[in-house]
Amino acid sequence: MSKSPREYLDEFMNGLQAVGETNENHAGAFMNLLGTTYESGALDTKTKELISVGIAAYNRCEYCIVFHVYKALESGATREEIMEAAMVSVAFGGGPSMAYSSTLLRASIDEFENDFK
Repeated sequence: MSKSPREYLDEFMNGLQAVGETNENHAGAFMNLLGTTYESGALDTKTKELISVGIAAYNRCEYCIVFHVYKALESGATREEIMEAAMVSVAFGGGPSMAYSSTLLRASIDEFENDFK
């Protein structure tokens, strides 16, 4: 792994901030979409983050994996719930989804789970 999960998270968050400085309307619209999407409704925020973990692993988006593992933990998800969500992605994405789930996703849980205990 070229970067730690925390380095990925910091790089992503700093990148969003930098984009917001030059493309305020676009970044603001994206952040508003995220805020609206992840509010509790028929599904609670934790469930939505677990869905996002599975989608991120399926799409092999490193920044998405790290961000949504962090947000899932922040929302109260357990290691077991996050890994189970990732294993659903493996049913659709096969080996590549398993590769990301068994490396970066698992390392992200290891890195961040103590932040929320």
